[in-house]
Amino acid sequence: MKQTITLKKNYEFEKIFSKGKYINGKYICAYMMKNHMNINKIGIAISKKVGKSVQRNRIKRLIRENYRMLENDINLGNNIVFLWKKNTTITDATYKNIEEDMKNIINRVK
Repeated sequence: MKQTITLKKNYEFEKIFSKGKYINGKYICAYMMKNHMNINKIGIAISKKVGKSVQRNRIKRLIRENYRMLENDINLGNNIVFLWKKNTTITDATYKNIEEDMKNIINRVK
């Protein structure tokens, strides 16, 4: 993630949730907003209702890795927050499922 900074502050997430564009996928939802910079900022949010911390961290790692692979397809200057849907099971958290979902989301944004 050479051109990406992670979002960490709560007010950054809330700003993107309130003013960003919502894109819905099968397993992942995304909020995107322009940041008028030459870098992308990414945040990942997973509810505690999804599972234990080991499972949530695994989902975060899979999302981060898929973003890294698709980073060149995304235009610079965006704030992006990925959300794992609460109603999907943890067994659906495979690399292939997340990859297809993220490609679908990125193509719909373009």
